[in-house]
Amino acid sequence: MDENDIIAFVSDLPGVVVDTATEESGAPEAAWGDTFIFYDPDDSAPTYRRYPFATIVVSDYPGFDTASDLNRPGIFRLNIFVGSSMYEDLVGHPADQHAEHLSEFDFTGVDRILPHPVYGSQAWVSILNPGEATAEQARSLLLDAREKAVRRYDRRH
Repeated sequence: MDENDIIAFVSDLPGVVVDTATEESGAPEAAWGDTFIFYDPDDSAPTYRRYPFATIVVSDYPGFDTASDLNRPGIFRLNIFVGSSMYEDLVGHPADQHAEHLSEFDFTGVDRILPHPVYGSQAWVSILNPGEATAEQARSLLLDAREKAVRRYDRRH
């Protein structure tokens, strides 16, 4: 499962908008190549007002997010908002205790579900290069994250 497989999978879901950051889009240079996945059935909200339910990050953000060592050749990270209950089931501790458990995880590990190194406290998980061990679960988590985004969207509209 590579970035294109993930983008193709979510792009086929109703109401999903996929935006890959580029220089032309006005995104900061550190984000160029990263992909943001939103639920916006009308594709009408300005990008800065959307809240992604998943992202694909392809490089480190120096001084902010480097724990996954994404600057290694061929490495990318799928990030998924899973909610508090699912987060605890997946990583073994509540999201609000993320900081206390950072040392327990090797955030460079490939094809494993991990707490997001920065946004774990907000109930996000990450998978570096989903493969044989995690691809099916990644698809399931993406479907669930989309459903959460649909409910959030419906409440606001």
